[in-house]
Amino acid sequence: MIRVLLVDDQQLIRAGLRMLCDAEPGMEVVGEAGDGRAAVELAARLVPDVIVMDLRMPGVDGITATSRIVGARPAARVLVLTTFGDDDHLYPALQAGACGFLLKDAPPEELLHGIRQAATGESPFSQDVLRRLVRRAVDARPEPRGRVEGLTAREREVLDLVGEGLSNTEIADRMHIGVTTVKTHITALMTKTGSPNRVRLALLAHRA
Repeated sequence: MIRVLLVDDQQLIRAGLRMLCDAEPGMEVVGEAGDGRAAVELAARLVPDVIVMDLRMPGVDGITATSRIVGARPAARVLVLTTFGDDDHLYPALQAGACGFLLKDAPPEELLHGIRQAATGESPFSQDVLRRLVRRAVDARPEPRGRVEGLTAREREVLDLVGEGLSNTEIADRMHIGVTTVKTHITALMTKTGSPNRVRLALLAHRA
C-alpha cells in the first residue's frame, strides 16, 4: 500500500486528489496539509511513502517545505504537483530535493503513475519538463559526458526512449517487453555510461 500525503492550500484540490488516490488500488491518503508548515509536521509524524506537494502556498511555501522535509529525512519522496512549470519554480524545487515534477493539467492517470514511480524510487517528470531539463543541460554542457561504447542494440534502443522522456512502463509498452526488463536495461546503462540518474541518461541520449 502506497501511503500518500497531500499538500495544497486549496481544499477543493485536496478533496479531488484524495478521491482520485483513494479510488486507486494499492494507494491511500494518510493525511492532508494546507500549507508548508503543516506539511513538514505531518511528514515527520506520518512518514508517508510519497508527498504530493503544491508550490505556491501562504506562509511556508512548497519549496521551503520540501527542503525541510528532505533535510530531516533524505529518503523522503516529494513529488511536486503545480500549475507553474517555469524555470523559476522547477529548478528551486529540484534543488530543494523534490524527486519529480508534474503539472496540474496532467491527466489523472499520469499523476497516479507518477505517484507509483516516486514510491519505487523513480523520478517522474511531465514530458515537457524533462525535455526542458535536457535542453538546458545540453546548452550548458555541449561536450558529451559518459560512454556509449559497448552498448547492446537493445540498450541503445532503451537509451533513445529514455531520451524521449518515456517512463519505464511506456518503454516496456513500446518495446513489448516487461517493466522489470526495462529496469534491468536502465541499470546496465547507468553502469556502462557512468550516469548517476535518469536525467543524465536522457542528456547522454541527446548528446550521443
